[in-house]
Amino acid sequence: MPGLLLGDVFPDFEAETTTGKIKLHEFLGDSWAVLFSHPRDYTPVCTTELGRAARLHSEFSKRGVKMIALSVDCLEDHHGWTTDILAYNCEEFDGCSLPFPIIADSQRELAVALGMLDPDEKDKDGMPVTARCVFIIGPDKRLKLSLLYPATTGRNFDEILRVVDSLQLTAGRKVATPADWRPGDCVMVPPSMSEEEATSLFPAGVYTKDLPSGKKYLRYTPQPEAQQ
Repeated sequence: MPGLLLGDVFPDFEAETTTGKIKLHEFLGDSWAVLFSHPRDYTPVCTTELGRAARLHSEFSKRGVKMIALSVDCLEDHHGWTTDILAYNCEEFDGCSLPFPIIADSQRELAVALGMLDPDEKDKDGMPVTARCVFIIGPDKRLKLSLLYPATTGRNFDEILRVVDSLQLTAGRKVATPADWRPGDCVMVPPSMSEEEATSLFPAGVYTKDLPSGKKYLRYTPQPEAQQ
């Protein structure tokens, strides 16, 4: 459904994938998830992206995150392309498979329903190709983050992993993460929180940066542990 907003329940659907037919919500269970789309099989940027996603799969798994890709081609092409992706990763690929499924969307039904098509990028047949979408879905099946890249720009999967760390931390703690935050860095205390509540919640201390306005809204505290 075009216009999917943050906080909306992510649409459930059935789809054929490289690991069999799935129902999305059933596949996700109580996990976090990253659903990421690709313009076409056997394309250079997509191959590098799926290779990088495969390398980082264990890091996402440590965080309780399931990964699932989508491309507007058939299962047969997906299986053949997987061999190239694994070879790109310089892995022994005999008998191996990607550590996550790829959805087959040859009729572009999901790409249209989820607002994934890039009207400015066309394939050899003149059809719009799928943009590089990233949807992060929480255990409550609600959309927590969306990113949209054009077909010409490959994604940074280290950044997607960083975003997952921030989302999981802030989902269980009353904090925010500043620009360029990395796990272990200080986090920010929301302006809506009183000094008394902040002192109670953050025994490691709250530090305020002095600003020309005199307003005390830049407040930091050492990162608390994420709540599972």
